[in-house]
Amino acid sequence: MSTLNNRETAPDVRLAAWVRLSFTAGVGPRTRIALLERFGSPEAVFEASPSQLRETPGVGAKLCERLIAARSEIDVVAELAICREHNVTPLTPEHPAYPRALREIYDPPGLLFMRGALSPSDVLSVAIVGTRHASPYGLRVAERLAGGLARAGFTIVSGLARGIDAAAHRGALNAKGRTLAVLGSGVLNIYPPEHQPLAQQVAEHGAVLSELPPRAAPLAGTFPQRNRVITGISLGVIVVEAAERSGALISARHAMEQGREVFAVPGPIDSRTSRGCHQLLRDGARLVESVEDVLEELGPLVESTPTDDGRTVHHPAELQLNDQERKVLDAIASEPTSIDQIVVAAALPTPQVLATLSVLEMRRLIRRLSGTLVIRL
Repeated sequence: MSTLNNRETAPDVRLAAWVRLSFTAGVGPRTRIALLERFGSPEAVFEASPSQLRETPGVGAKLCERLIAARSEIDVVAELAICREHNVTPLTPEHPAYPRALREIYDPPGLLFMRGALSPSDVLSVAIVGTRHASPYGLRVAERLAGGLARAGFTIVSGLARGIDAAAHRGALNAKGRTLAVLGSGVLNIYPPEHQPLAQQVAEHGAVLSELPPRAAPLAGTFPQRNRVITGISLGVIVVEAAERSGALISARHAMEQGREVFAVPGPIDSRTSRGCHQLLRDGARLVESVEDVLEELGPLVESTPTDDGRTVHHPAELQLNDQERKVLDAIASEPTSIDQIVVAAALPTPQVLATLSVLEMRRLIRRLSGTLVIRL
């Protein structure tokens, strides 16, 4: 089947154009953005003449031919039928579930295929990545950090690879938290194959994502590309064991370019897989020994985010607050608030409120304006 049939609705036509554009060989993120800026929509790209296509930066003669051929050679109907059959959801940047943070990076995916579901609370995501050849120490640390962050309310993002990635996913799952896996293959072609059961668990407690066609095989070049998605979804990335040249360091570089926080776990000085982490630390990455190290470094969120337990947070550090600290923080406005007002609103004795304000100030959630006024950051 070469074109969309008459039974398809307008949204189907739009989605089909996104799929066709994403599946056209040679159309990477930058070229796709240039095409959309030139023509305004994916449908208009495939309605353009060859001369109009050639006017787009990055579109040469060969790519122009591919775009013209894609109108008839890419079987979009069959691909979307595969998605429906296997409960795979295609996410375009216009889809409400498409991660906001990912939409704002320099080179966002034009299409994500998803098994499972994304949650609004996934805004609070941290990536944990590292070597496939992990030591017992690295596996233990990755699982412990993932579990601690998941219990605090974070979603753990990784790449489903052997070693550190798998330990991070399992740590989140064992803590009954959420986790997202971003693949370098299609979501229906799990790699490595022995992680098929793990991928199913991830889909049941989060989502498995890929910008490749659902049945795409893993290729060496797709893994560095997927790393930008792992970091793009996340507030920060923690590197646990990495050699001097590794995919984990590529992730760290993507994170820096995207304005994300970079963390590294130190290791034994005589271990090859410590060298990459130690280099990151020399370059300014934050040393991580505990969940608190991560929470202290992450800044305020772009907008308030609902958590799975019904709370709303403005800063990741709020996830670690106890009931008393939460009551006091909730009593403080984003405009000057007097301590007397806080005492009344929180229904707590003044000494407890004063002690709690010191804790909140130390965690950079509030700022004292005077001896009697504070403001929420």
